Amino acid sequence: MTNRSTPISCADCGPVSRRDFIRTSSAIAATTVLPLGGLAELSAAAKSKTPEAETLVKTFYDSLNENQRSKMCFDFDHKLRFEIENNWFIVKDQRVSKSYTKDQQAMIREIFMKMHSEEYADNVMKQVESDSGRGGFGDCSVALFGEPNTGKFEFVLTGRHTTRRCDGDSVKGTAFGGPIFYGHAAQSFDEKPHHPGNVYWFQAKRANEVYQMMDGKQRKLALLDWSRDEDGKNTVKLTGKTSGLPGIPMTELTSDQKGEVRHVLDDLLLPFRKEDRDESLKLIDKSGFDNLHLSFYKSEDVGNDGVWDVFQIEGPNMLWYFRGDPHVHTWVHIKDHV
Repeated sequence: MTNRSTPISCADCGPVSRRDFIRTSSAIAATTVLPLGGLAELSAAAKSKTPEAETLVKTFYDSLNENQRSKMCFDFDHKLRFEIENNWFIVKDQRVSKSYTKDQQAMIREIFMKMHSEEYADNVMKQVESDSGRGGFGDCSVALFGEPNTGKFEFVLTGRHTTRRCDGDSVKGTAFGGPIFYGHAAQSFDEKPHHPGNVYWFQAKRANEVYQMMDGKQRKLALLDWSRDEDGKNTVKLTGKTSGLPGIPMTELTSDQKGEVRHVLDDLLLPFRKEDRDESLKLIDKSGFDNLHLSFYKSEDVGNDGVWDVFQIEGPNMLWYFRGDPHVHTWVHIKDHV
């Protein structure tokens, strides 16, 4: 934990309740169009045990020409696969809308949608479209590490407030295939205290419900001054420690309060597909739920309204760092061991 003295910024950066999130998502018409020629085999492939997003990654890979592969396909252990930022392009000179055919663009969009739950996928896409500016989803960048169906592989999509991974469990013991990032600047860079229109603000509201259940002694342990700095992959570096982490340990909470923390974890995972939700919870429990620490940060309270905009859940092998000041940035990393 560091005392941050400089303003937070998104590199090159130019709230809704859970109920509102769901209502908004259902009101958005599904506009994704599947590729015309490249997905004929998907109806049969979807019946296999391979997750649908991974099936699409294989189809996308097969559609690439040699020039495209030379620019965005890498060895599985290439250093780029281990990078993460709040706003970056994993292949700097490549963009979805400019580097791929219409069919390929539709496949990339569908892969992204399939990495999220049906309930939330539309609103997650809405966030990416709005945060990416005039280029929309097409301004994102993708890379593929390894080769699908021949060994380990991972598809990575990045952009402003976006890092997502699809790996078919190639990265054993690691949720999401590695660290991911999500965020949203809903109406402006500096959001209002109640974060109107922010796709992810419901998660902070849920975490604040846990704080409201705490007594004075517990709040003293949980409420800290400044959160950690944002520094690429160092932001999500795991410590392996079971004690001495920021905030209040689960052992200091009552059974009811622990139950609410589990509800927070459920809400944090809601936007993602079931496979990733299940694996995340399994890995968190494997490293010991009681080893988790929950912290809130009073010096980053937007509007000084006592609703904590920044919180963190950290354990020896996991980190979920939600920062809502000045808008939402969220860093996630979950493993079975460090």
